[in-house]
Amino acid sequence: MKFLNIALLVLFISCATEKPEGKTEAEVLFKEASVMMEEGRYLLATEKLNQLKNQYPYSFYATPAELMQADILYKQENYVEAAAAYLLFKDFHPKHQKTPYVVYRIAESYYQQIPETHDRDLQPAYEAIRYYKELIQRFPKTSYVKEATTKIKDAEDMIRMKEKYIADFYYKTEVFEAARWRYLNILENFQNTDLLKHSMKRVIISSYKLKEYDKCGAYAQKFAPSLPKSDEVLKNTVKNCLEKLKK
Repeated sequence: MKFLNIALLVLFISCATEKPEGKTEAEVLFKEASVMMEEGRYLLATEKLNQLKNQYPYSFYATPAELMQADILYKQENYVEAAAAYLLFKDFHPKHQKTPYVVYRIAESYYQQIPETHDRDLQPAYEAIRYYKELIQRFPKTSYVKEATTKIKDAEDMIRMKEKYIADFYYKTEVFEAARWRYLNILENFQNTDLLKHSMKRVIISSYKLKEYDKCGAYAQKFAPSLPKSDEVLKNTVKNCLEKLKK
């Protein structure tokens, strides 16, 4: 019984430490790292990949190792580092066959950094949109396009809410010049109907509050036909503006 236990222990140890087969040591290291990554042993996988790159920098497996390191960072939810790693890979290997995947992962890495609320920094949303659009433009037949289209819309919605939040803040605090500039920017860059009407109305009112009656009249002439005629606040603002212009 004792000898049987020892034999089983030896067999277990040999199986646990058995290396994958490969024609070169670089291939073995790469396969070991692949297995470790699939098992969630990311630190050990990274060590194997570093060893491969340091010892065999000109090996066929050196380039796939770079991409696997980026994938590990992504799986660890280190999205800032993952984006940087994928970008570096894209720059150094612009014609690699996995470029569509790399561009997709760059976009995803930024998308994962978008905050849950629109009152925080939304630069990751702009970056995500940039690379999703690059993916769609350069590789329109990839399987990632449908998801990219949906996530572009999500990111744009977040940006739209942020722009409205900032414009409304300036308006409510009576910083009307900044508010008007923000609302005009919304009119130039967004297509949401309700937001456009909201912005048109406040451009007119902000101009009146600034006592810039010429601009108030011009904006009223341009935007008022698209706004509800039953809006009493808007009607009174336009009426007062026109009276000021007559004097």
